[in-house]
Amino acid sequence: MRQFVIALLLIFVLPAHADGGRERVSLDRGWRFHLGDVPFPPILTGGDAYDRAKAGSARGAAGLVFDDKAWRTLDLPHDWAVEGPFVATANGGQGYRPRGIAWYRKALTLPETDRGRHVELEFDGIATNATVWVNGNLVSHSWSGYSEIRIDATPYLTYGEQHPNTIAIRVDADAMEGWWYEGAGMYRHTWLIKTDAVHVVPDGLLATPRQAADGAWTIPAAVTLTNDGEQPAQVDVEVVVTGPDGQEAAREHATASIPVLAPATVAVPIAIRHPQLWSLAKTNLYHVVATVRRAGKVLDQVALDTGLRTLRFDANQGFFLNGEHVKLQGVCIHQDHAGVGTAIPDAIWAYRLRRLKELGATAIRFSHNAPAPEVLDMADRMGFLVMDENRHFNPSPDYLRQLQWMVQRDRHHPSVILWSVFNEEPVQGTEVGYQMARRMVAAVKALDDTRPTTAAMNGGYTTPLNVAMAVDVVGSNYHVGDYDVFHRAHPDKPFTSSEDTSAFMTRGEFTTDKARHISASYDEDYAEWGNSHRQGWEAIASRDFVAGGFVWTGFDYRGEPTPYEWPSVSSYFGIMDLNGFPKAAYYLHQAQWIHDRPLVHIEPHWNWPGREGQPIRVMVMANVERVRLLLNGHAVGEQQVDPYRMNTFQVAYAPGRLEAVGYRGGKEVARSSVETTGPAVKLELVPDRAGLRGDGRDAMPITVRALDAKGRAVPLADAEVTFAVSGAGRAIGHGNGDPTSHEDEKGPRRRLFNGLAQLIVQSDWDSRGVMTVQARAPGLAPTTLAIPVKEKP
Repeated sequence: MRQFVIALLLIFVLPAHADGGRERVSLDRGWRFHLGDVPFPPILTGGDAYDRAKAGSARGAAGLVFDDKAWRTLDLPHDWAVEGPFVATANGGQGYRPRGIAWYRKALTLPETDRGRHVELEFDGIATNATVWVNGNLVSHSWSGYSEIRIDATPYLTYGEQHPNTIAIRVDADAMEGWWYEGAGMYRHTWLIKTDAVHVVPDGLLATPRQAADGAWTIPAAVTLTNDGEQPAQVDVEVVVTGPDGQEAAREHATASIPVLAPATVAVPIAIRHPQLWSLAKTNLYHVVATVRRAGKVLDQVALDTGLRTLRFDANQGFFLNGEHVKLQGVCIHQDHAGVGTAIPDAIWAYRLRRLKELGATAIRFSHNAPAPEVLDMADRMGFLVMDENRHFNPSPDYLRQLQWMVQRDRHHPSVILWSVFNEEPVQGTEVGYQMARRMVAAVKALDDTRPTTAAMNGGYTTPLNVAMAVDVVGSNYHVGDYDVFHRAHPDKPFTSSEDTSAFMTRGEFTTDKARHISASYDEDYAEWGNSHRQGWEAIASRDFVAGGFVWTGFDYRGEPTPYEWPSVSSYFGIMDLNGFPKAAYYLHQAQWIHDRPLVHIEPHWNWPGREGQPIRVMVMANVERVRLLLNGHAVGEQQVDPYRMNTFQVAYAPGRLEAVGYRGGKEVARSSVETTGPAVKLELVPDRAGLRGDGRDAMPITVRALDAKGRAVPLADAEVTFAVSGAGRAIGHGNGDPTSHEDEKGPRRRLFNGLAQLIVQSDWDSRGVMTVQARAPGLAPTTLAIPVKEKP
């Protein structure tokens, strides 16, 4: 195992609030990291065994005192698997990236003024199994990399600058939950939360809106509190709701006595007059703030955003949002990105969702696990409909708590429209599966009955007793031939495709070559269980009773390199590649899903040296009535547009410009072209945004491409680019979308793949100024990009 050398341990000293209000402070900075296990010291004597059995007596890397100065210092989020090599003997489903075991440690100093307050640790996600010690006390075992770990650290802490606390975490990433790339380590954010002894419990503000039969809207708010103090506390709980217009919409309060070391729930119902509904086009959000006071003093305050909307799944007509029919134009996505693995900065998540919005997607299935909390906030603001999916199909207490946590955390999000209890379980068509699902559905309904439940089934629909009978909406993975069969057998059961397509494409390639692990972009290669993008959507769109679909997948992801194996290390399923660069499927779905503007797109590129006079297959994707193809200004064909299967032409290659012109009502409404370029002569860096915030978190992708002498992007460029980043930021990874690439994603170089690569940069903590990015490649003119880094807000 590699060893990492560092020089400094950061001790985080936090200010106390005199009023005792809530503080939520990031703990992402300054962790010590060791790749590989650290064995516990052996027990040599009876006295040693006695001592080890006592509270706070963990030894070795788990202990309060341990020499970790030789460990690497890093900031979170962190995925150590993406830093390692590809290994042919490693798990191919996990992307041929070894995972293993590692340790993290952090010192934390709390002021004396925090004594008597309640202190929590919150880890948003650690892949995969984690054991946590605080000051040598074992305080948590986590059995899922997708569920938060929340720890009441109050009993174990010491105070004052002379008494730093130690958090130690052992992460076992060899334990697998999925069959895709899951990353390794503390890949989501971490938090320190300090409150008064009387405080709101985690996810203790219930604010899920409801509409009564008479049409009136309420937020039946309820606040669950607990009390670490020595005496019961009389408190006033006030709930204030602010509308989408920023004006106060309602205010109510209630009083209660909170017992010692026991929870109490205070109901504070809120009536919403003149409601402004949340929709895909108008993402109206209400801000709900609950404040806890004692004798006028603020003890705690929590807040969340929610939205008012109605949803209905109809067995014959599909899905309705606010009474209006909406076809779910969805994608399934995993949580990894080029260069960073699963440790995705918030801004890169925003970029990914923005790319889906530009695609025309209206729905996302987070497969197959609860997403990071900030991602659902983005879905609310950007206008997506979400299938929120549970990872483990198991109603036993340990696993049922994971499902309950997901529902409690996410039930205020207007974007969430379905709770999915599983994906593709072998017992789905049996009585065992039915009984398991029935219990899990009951647990969901006890926490939230405003949304339907579903399960992503890939069979078992027709057995006498199966999971379909336990959920509200039947989800079908593939099995297009069963759509009509199921609907005829169960005409009163709502139905959706929960996963479809599984088609293969290599971005920028147009000839399938299995020996080279290349799948062409003409939408003709797909898994034996799936369909082409065109077939999959036609089966869904042409059936009113199918609420919609979720294409497998929106982006490529590491692992599952179907239909290939080594040396392919990532998937071929994506509508976009690992960087978010579009494949032909992207434009195909735009033509199918975008209806408010005319679109025309041509594939492939028009650089085919040596094939002059030979036929090139041209695919035109459009949402207009007719398309005409022109080569160097001369018509070479015209067709009526097929809205599902799109259009193809055979065109004898000649260098120049190939154009597609779209018509409606006989009038030109859209035009697209591809053009033969010259050789690459220079590099270009294209930033995703104009600048960054200097908060150490903000990040952006930069597109890297080669241009010819006329400034045109060269589609076949494959130069090796060397990067250098200086100033107020750093590079954190890069990728090129090639599923067979084994390049170091953290190193200084990346080869262009079919003309493109992507560099991800991030600002430094507490920085401002300019980040300078330089790129050079042999035989090409280099380029420099200056990115302003502004002081954090």
